[in-house]
Amino acid sequence: MIPLSTRMRPSKLSDFYGQKSFMAPGSLLYNSIKNKTFESAIFFGPSGTGKTTLARIIVNELGAQFYELNASVNGTKDLREVLDIARVKSQGLEKATVYLYVDEFHRWNKLQQDSLLQAIEEGIVRFIGSTTENPYFSINNAILSRVRAVYEFKRLENEDLVAILEHALVDKERGLGKLNLKWDDDVLYMIADRSNGDARIALDTLGFIADNMKGDELSLELAGEAMQRQTSFYDKSEDKYNLLSALQKSLRGSDPDAGLHYLARLIEADADVLTIGRRLMVIASEDVGMAYPNAISIVTSCVQASQMVGFPEARIMLAEAVVLLASCPKSNSVICGIDAAIDDVRNKRIDPVPAHLMDSHYGGAKSLGRGLDYKYPHMFPGAYVNQQYLPDNLVGTKYYEPNDRGQEAAFKNYLESLKKGKKK
Repeated sequence: MIPLSTRMRPSKLSDFYGQKSFMAPGSLLYNSIKNKTFESAIFFGPSGTGKTTLARIIVNELGAQFYELNASVNGTKDLREVLDIARVKSQGLEKATVYLYVDEFHRWNKLQQDSLLQAIEEGIVRFIGSTTENPYFSINNAILSRVRAVYEFKRLENEDLVAILEHALVDKERGLGKLNLKWDDDVLYMIADRSNGDARIALDTLGFIADNMKGDELSLELAGEAMQRQTSFYDKSEDKYNLLSALQKSLRGSDPDAGLHYLARLIEADADVLTIGRRLMVIASEDVGMAYPNAISIVTSCVQASQMVGFPEARIMLAEAVVLLASCPKSNSVICGIDAAIDDVRNKRIDPVPAHLMDSHYGGAKSLGRGLDYKYPHMFPGAYVNQQYLPDNLVGTKYYEPNDRGQEAAFKNYLESLKKGKKK
């Protein structure tokens, strides 16, 4: 039976999900496909992110001749046969545009890769290569210099994967629409979240469930069984956002025991390292901040170490971060300061940057009054000089209000000493 991921492979741009950094409508790549001016490229990124799919869509949109090889099974002999055919089609009476797509291109050695050089230079083929490895290490520089660009494919966002799954569930021709299945959004999110950005895994998991379930209702239990993972983290009765909120509020309240309790519940509910880690890094800046500036570095190291070792050992590093955040002094002066500044920028008429702070590194700047009378602080005692930095109508505004807790007290004292010197 044909896998659901193969059946649901899109054939037009409107059905392509993800990679918004370079495939959004109006982007250069998108326009080059629509304008039929796309040339050669390297697609780089993890499996299941759309590299092969996009290559096929491009050729389909362009209406060009298309040949596809896989470097893991095809060798130089296969390549030469394709190039011989392409030479006839492109330089003969047809004058056809021929595209060659080579999947897993990094698997070819230098000599095999170099076999393409002349064909690309002479315009016999336009080349698209895909690789899961960094092309700047795995692909010859001579090839890289002859392609238009290298596009890095990211793992798909959960929202994109959920949209892909929903499309498969309602599509009656290629998907599961004829089964009239019922589902809850939590089920699709669980499959998406556990597919690690891979659309192939997400779709084939859904297909496996649909092919083997009794009844017509998708459930968290079925999704968990299919992926061999716990499902309580996605169960509304144990809302993950409630657990994350309780974790943050416990650490903000300096209660390490409650922090460890909610961390344990998150781990047992099968929350992944990044979900927990992202919240801990936010706490380090939002709730600890300048009271202990090193917290963000330590917590980030704990999260990275957790990712490297994985569970069950990851629980130790995450617990270390939790205990640290609960036990160190707290200050929210940073988040209050930036939010106040953003609020002014959004809601007030702001005067221009003072002229003496403007860029003066170009001809004619001085004649415009740019950068004149700027005082370079390092030329003054203590690397400090009293001059205006805020726009005229914000002079005297205070966004950063340090407190006396932890290391922030030292920063507060230092800033106050500068002000005293200014008054003198």
